[in-house]
Amino acid sequence: MLTAAPAHAVVGEQAKDDTFAFTAKLDIGDERSCSAALVGEQWLVTAASCFADDPAQSLTVRAGTPKVRTTATIGRTDLTRGGGSVVEVVELVPRTDRDLVMARLAAPVTGVAPIGLGANAVLPGEDLWVAGYGRTRDEWVPDRLHHARFTVDALKGNSIALSGKSPDAAVCQGDTGGPAFREIGGRYELAGINSMSGQGGCFGTDETVTSRAAANTRVDDITGWIHSVAYRDVLKQANWKNVAHMASGRFTNAAGAATKRRMDLFVIWKDGSASIFPGSDSTDPKTAFSTEHKVAKAGSDWQYASAIAAGNFAGSGTDGLFVRWKDAEVTEYGHLDLKGAHDEKTLKKKKKLDPKNFWNNARLITVGRYGGNNLHDDVLVLWENGSTSLYTDVHSKGLNGYSQLSPAANSWKNAIQISAGEFNGKKTSDLLVQWKDGGTSVFPGVDAKGYHGRTEINKTGSAWKNAHILTTGAFTNNDDRVNDILISWNNGNLGLYPDVDGNGTHGGIELLK
Repeated sequence: MLTAAPAHAVVGEQAKDDTFAFTAKLDIGDERSCSAALVGEQWLVTAASCFADDPAQSLTVRAGTPKVRTTATIGRTDLTRGGGSVVEVVELVPRTDRDLVMARLAAPVTGVAPIGLGANAVLPGEDLWVAGYGRTRDEWVPDRLHHARFTVDALKGNSIALSGKSPDAAVCQGDTGGPAFREIGGRYELAGINSMSGQGGCFGTDETVTSRAAANTRVDDITGWIHSVAYRDVLKQANWKNVAHMASGRFTNAAGAATKRRMDLFVIWKDGSASIFPGSDSTDPKTAFSTEHKVAKAGSDWQYASAIAAGNFAGSGTDGLFVRWKDAEVTEYGHLDLKGAHDEKTLKKKKKLDPKNFWNNARLITVGRYGGNNLHDDVLVLWENGSTSLYTDVHSKGLNGYSQLSPAANSWKNAIQISAGEFNGKKTSDLLVQWKDGGTSVFPGVDAKGYHGRTEINKTGSAWKNAHILTTGAFTNNDDRVNDILISWNNGNLGLYPDVDGNGTHGGIELLK
């Protein structure tokens, strides 16, 4: 029954180019092949039986480096063509209670979206797609990914019993570890991993064998474990003492998209390099980000940024950036993604030596929804003299939609950080202000008329006096409400305060210590 014997896909239809691109082909040594599913940019999930010495006797797999060289081909529906990625597997993390193992790739895979993981339980009677690179009816080593529809017949422990929807649907050798998945709202969600099959109708199977029944290993009940493995080291790989600037936004997926992904984090490091940490779809707030993408090398122009804030300036698609440069130039970027910043618009030209250029005095900036529409495209500025100003509808008005919020007499010179959030459920964004003494205030529902009250969420002398840089974002919930606060502490640790509201913070989470 085991399909993990040495083998080189699902009997069914050939997959069209780029269809189900999250399905990977594994070449394990010189004699064994399997399939797998990309669940993180640097992680696959597959069957432990693919790596077991004798899967008929034991599914035990040693954690760590695979015993034989293993390579994964991802994003290449047709194996005879280029494209996609071929990456070596460098680590195995087995699950001891079922035929399942996580496989870490030597480098992140780009250009292929990992399959989603959700909390929807597998139900008897539902239909699932099954895909793989194994044998077909008449091919020993097929060149294309194949797929077929199956029905869930029953659930037993960690196993899913499947039967084909069409007479020729079968799971064959080489399909082991391939994904069984459902389609929900335009996205795919992993339900199980190919484990065993009767292999009736597969090339090389005796004609007297007619059983096409298949058994898959469940993954719907262990999504938390998969996330904890896939995202475990993302934040540890960076030195957070070297953060120069942070901004949160929807840089790699648009707001309101049919997804469970969290908000992304853009970081400029002190050496001038820059990274994007895409938000994960994990339900565990401790694994808020899926990987790190370097979008600029050390010494890039980002070293000249004086202040940054993210916003949805273009009105659609992904978020962009508002940047105040050290030479007092002010720039809007309509979009920021894994390839860098795009749609540059200069809002104020360089006038560093011009004493009349008041942007020399722009000390802190943030972007929120402070105007009369639903776009996060309004820039709030705190000046050197402690006054504050608001520029609404920056994308359409440039820096012409100006209003003064507070004069210098209401000095905020002791403010060291500001950030826009949505803590109180007002029509417009709130303003978070961190003071030099560790106190933290929220000004609810800021608009062009000014401030409308003030709430203290941290008292003077609180631990927040040790905050190096903070940003607000949607890091823990599947919505776009910006009410989580991410803090990079002076000692290099990272903390997250989820679901901040008018009553303050409700306990912090250590993301990195």
